[in-house]
Amino acid sequence: MLSAQSAIASQEASEAPAVNFAALQAKLDRKLGPEYLSQRPGPGGGPGIAYIEGWQIINLANEVFGFNGWSSSVLNITTDFIDYSQETKRYNIAVTAQVRVTLRDGISHEDVGVGLRENASSKGLALDKCKKDAVADGLIRALRNFGNLLGNCLYDKSYNQEVVKMKVTPPKFDQNELHRRPEFQETRPNIASTPEVNQSSSDRSSSTPAAVPVRKEPIPSQPLMAPPKPHSMAMAPTPPPPVQAQSSPNAPAAG
Repeated sequence: MLSAQSAIASQEASEAPAVNFAALQAKLDRKLGPEYLSQRPGPGGGPGIAYIEGWQIINLANEVFGFNGWSSSVLNITTDFIDYSQETKRYNIAVTAQVRVTLRDGISHEDVGVGLRENASSKGLALDKCKKDAVADGLIRALRNFGNLLGNCLYDKSYNQEVVKMKVTPPKFDQNELHRRPEFQETRPNIASTPEVNQSSSDRSSSTPAAVPVRKEPIPSQPLMAPPKPHSMAMAPTPPPPVQAQSSPNAPAAG
């Protein structure tokens, strides 16, 4: 019984990677929508050419493989030439970079990218720009080896001719998607009350006695009476009679 269960478990474990690989392969076979692409003029002012920017390809790789499912490394950078013109006092520089992309399971692809600057006034800035462009180009070229979704579809001429015709409405800027520091976050009142607040509110409402409704009785109507007539002279009250002092038998006689 145990051997049968272990055999089923091992079979399910061996089938799980195959299912994940099939789902991943189906996703990589899909071509990119126009919202992922940028356009540049074709050679000689011809039709526009679609391309994908470096930040877009990194987001796509994170979406497909996971942020911790892949990595890139620069194997080497070579400065092909630095030409300086005495007449124009300008530089023409070309740099190549070899970049490798490795997945978590060890599968890797690598390719070479190129960075080129022409008629540059600063040698240092031109070299810096060329190296960055070469590494980004090498990363894009290495990732396209994994499938259409990561840029390989851009080498399909029929696809490229049709995708540049599609119009894309730029997405609206949403401030709620920004990660802000605490002092810049807007404080909003929490309308949804928690169960504890509800419980305390119910306790306070239960402890408070309910108000007793007061019934108002109708006031009976009384007939109007005429005010009393004023007296011509006010009657003074009659003063009480004076009290006479009585002599006591023990009192001494007056001399």
